[in-house]
Amino acid sequence: MSDATAPWLIVGLGNPGPEYAANRHNVGFMVADLLAERIGGKFKRAQKAQAQVVEGRVGPPGPLSRRVVLVKPMSYMNLSGGPVTALRDFYKVPVDHVVAVHDELDIDYGTLRLKLGGGDNGHNGLKSITKSLGADYHRVRFGIGRPPGRMQVADFVLKDFSSTERKELGYLVDRSADAVECLLAEGLERAQSAYNS
Repeated sequence: MSDATAPWLIVGLGNPGPEYAANRHNVGFMVADLLAERIGGKFKRAQKAQAQVVEGRVGPPGPLSRRVVLVKPMSYMNLSGGPVTALRDFYKVPVDHVVAVHDELDIDYGTLRLKLGGGDNGHNGLKSITKSLGADYHRVRFGIGRPPGRMQVADFVLKDFSSTERKELGYLVDRSADAVECLLAEGLERAQSAYNS
C-alpha cells in the first residue's frame, strides 16, 4: 500500500480550447474546475508538463484533509498519458493515488461509478494513461450514455450536452466533485457505497 502522506493527483480529462469546453468529453475538466474553485485555487501552466495544475488541500481541516494536485492535461485527450506521467513523477505520486475523472459511454447519463483499475473501454484518455502508468489508478466515471440512432461515438462525445442534460449538469458535476473528495478522505468502498448509482 502506498504512503498515506503522498499527494493525490486528480486528473480531469478533456480537450483544451473554448470550442471543446461544453462537450460531453470535457466533463472531467468541469469537475476539476469545480474542485479548484472549492479549494480557492486557479489553474496555472505546469512547469514540468503540458498541463494546467492547482495545488492545495481538499476535505475538512484535520486528519481527513488530503494534499492534492488537480490536473487538466493540455495535450488533447488521446495524449493525456504524457502529462499525467510527468506530473506523477515530479510530485512522486503512487499510482493508486492517481484519480482520472472522465466521461463514460456505457453508463446512463446522470449515473456515477467509482472504481480502481480496469480496462479503458475505448476511451482514448484512459488508453493513453494506462499505456503510461498501467491500469491500477482510480476512476470516477461520469455516465453520458450512448449516442442516439446511428450517430458516431466520436461525434457524440465532441458535442455539447443537450438542453435537457444541461438542466441537471451542474448538480451532477457537483456530486462528482463530492465523490472525489469522499474517495480521498474515506476510501474507495465508502465512496462507492455513497455515490455509485
